[in-house]
Amino acid sequence: MTKQFLVEQIKAKQSYLCVGLDTDIEKLPAHLPKNKEGVIAFNKAIIDATADYCVSYKINTAFYESQGLAGWEAMEATLAHIPSTHFTIADAKRGDIGNTSAQYAKTFFEVLPFDAITVAPYMGKDSIEPFLAYSNKFTIVLGLTSNAGSANFEQQKLDNGQYLFESVIEQVASWSNPEQLMFVVGATKPEDFVGIRKIIPNHFLLVPGVGAQGGSLEEVTKYGKNQDTGLLVNASRAIIFASSQENFAEEAAKQAKQYAAEMKALLS
Repeated sequence: MTKQFLVEQIKAKQSYLCVGLDTDIEKLPAHLPKNKEGVIAFNKAIIDATADYCVSYKINTAFYESQGLAGWEAMEATLAHIPSTHFTIADAKRGDIGNTSAQYAKTFFEVLPFDAITVAPYMGKDSIEPFLAYSNKFTIVLGLTSNAGSANFEQQKLDNGQYLFESVIEQVASWSNPEQLMFVVGATKPEDFVGIRKIIPNHFLLVPGVGAQGGSLEEVTKYGKNQDTGLLVNASRAIIFASSQENFAEEAAKQAKQYAAEMKALLS
């Protein structure tokens, strides 16, 4: 998927919602079996219920990899069910030496044809380049995350006055362009978007932390939006686990619709 197509979908729907399919098999509604078939049935119902309100789905691969072969099969079936109009993200946070990264890229861009993958930049340029070799695919690099541990490294001040996360974003942005690169920026410190937008005014940002983690959609939009909107705001648990009953899909749709309505109001 190209950046322009994603922008067009956001404009058409007036929504920049990304639904996170962090499907914990232990949290499936009681009427569904806790196995591959249950996960697939759950995910398909969530997708069908929320597709009108979002432009993207993010599959957190850990919840599927932990189930072995059955989990991979569930992930493949889930990805195949997502409409082609929706931007698909493998939230895999990969990053290794070049030949290993090339295999990760093949896994998530060819074998499982996602539009994007999240990667960790700690090992530097040669660990990112294999992902950037794919045209019309996006590499989403961890920039400033919303977890408490981001203070350990990401928020360390460098001798030149920059924070480490600012230096990472600036360097990575020079390796490609907004047609191939996005960055993860957590929603819990929205004021940081101001400085980040000075570094990367034209890139899309994948924003976790709204909803269950307490981030403000209004503040993220205020400080993070650019001329193309430039945001994919992810909500996972708040949507997919809105209900643990047989009406889980209907309740997920209500939550997604509410997010979309708020986004439309903020864009207008």
